Amino acid sequence: METYGKILLVAMPVFLALVLFEKWYGWVKGNDTVRTIDMVSSLTSGVTNVTKDVLGLSVIILSYGWMLRHLAIVHITHGFFTYLIAFLVLDFAGYWTHRIAHEYNFFWNNHIIHHSSEEFNLACALRQSISGFVKMFTILLLPAALLGVPEKVIAIVAPLHLFAQFWYHTRHIGKMGFLEKIIVTPSHHRVHHAINKEYLDKNYGQIFIFWDKWFGSFQEELATVQPVYGITRPAATWNPIRINFQHLRLLIMDAWRTQSRKDKFRIWLMPTGWRPPDVEARYPVRKIEDVYYFEKYDPAVSGALKAWLILQLLFLFCFITYFFGNIAAIGSPGIFIYGGFIFLYVYAFMELADGNPYAIVWEILKGAMGTGIVLHNGNWFGAAMPGLQIALLGYFIVSVAATGWFVWKQAE
Repeated sequence: METYGKILLVAMPVFLALVLFEKWYGWVKGNDTVRTIDMVSSLTSGVTNVTKDVLGLSVIILSYGWMLRHLAIVHITHGFFTYLIAFLVLDFAGYWTHRIAHEYNFFWNNHIIHHSSEEFNLACALRQSISGFVKMFTILLLPAALLGVPEKVIAIVAPLHLFAQFWYHTRHIGKMGFLEKIIVTPSHHRVHHAINKEYLDKNYGQIFIFWDKWFGSFQEELATVQPVYGITRPAATWNPIRINFQHLRLLIMDAWRTQSRKDKFRIWLMPTGWRPPDVEARYPVRKIEDVYYFEKYDPAVSGALKAWLILQLLFLFCFITYFFGNIAAIGSPGIFIYGGFIFLYVYAFMELADGNPYAIVWEILKGAMGTGIVLHNGNWFGAAMPGLQIALLGYFIVSVAATGWFVWKQAE
């Protein structure tokens, strides 16, 4: 937890700087691909994802360590090739995990958040899941375990492999010559995020594109087909926590509503998007039929509200930075209380971005929780700087008042 938190202290400002640079670059070039509130939604999604990961809120069915101890045939423990093997195996596992997430109803819920943006930019790379509480595909790391690649090597390579998937989420880089045959490029990944029928469910590779070519899932970006981004059943919300569980909620409701006992069980592992025929007839769900003619989700946001949301995002980064920098000092159960506060924070202010009148309720709960923490501890999880307690209490009061004002204005 602590080590990962410290890595994130370095990674977060770098990613944020690159996101803002892309927006500036697009603005200068007259091709801004970053809508502000969409960007805010993506960034808050990233915050919830890394908070969940730091807290270790997942269960591994089969651990890599167990496979290593019981199945290793040889032990490759040193040198460049150890790291190369680890990287290749992680990428192979990533390809199949990614493909399974796209092709089966149950696993799509863990990945839907990443595709939920109707834009394609660096910010949407940060839309990562909080709904995957069970990790089931460690078995795909079997080749590394058979070769005896140490756990610590996997632990070092895994974050590097993840961070290396950030850069190609952009529309500002065209095709890249011979590299298109080897690695995943922005062109390949634009295809992957597109909902055009020519592109749907293609290019699952994470670093290397040859997996797609070998396993029949490759599609080149066509000059005649402009990619359209999003998901075919639009999320219609900026709230990343809602998006994370939308598909699962639909699956549960469909399984409950169908009259077919067979369908109640098979719905979970049917192809993504499949619904029992009787439920689909009685409870239709909005789906994009023509990708070239649909209205993107874009509720009206005043200039004042947009400024307030950005300010709230900055405060969120302050809270999360302190959290990641002081995980060991905060300890347990404090880190889980802090994590709960972060999730409540995100939920409250993204409900406000959606124009939901209940945002004030969530904001009051957030303010009450924050105030309770300060008054109970006499400080903010050990941070006892002069005046900080008063500043935090003042912030919670102002935040509730501002949210109430914006909700009132939206209701007019």
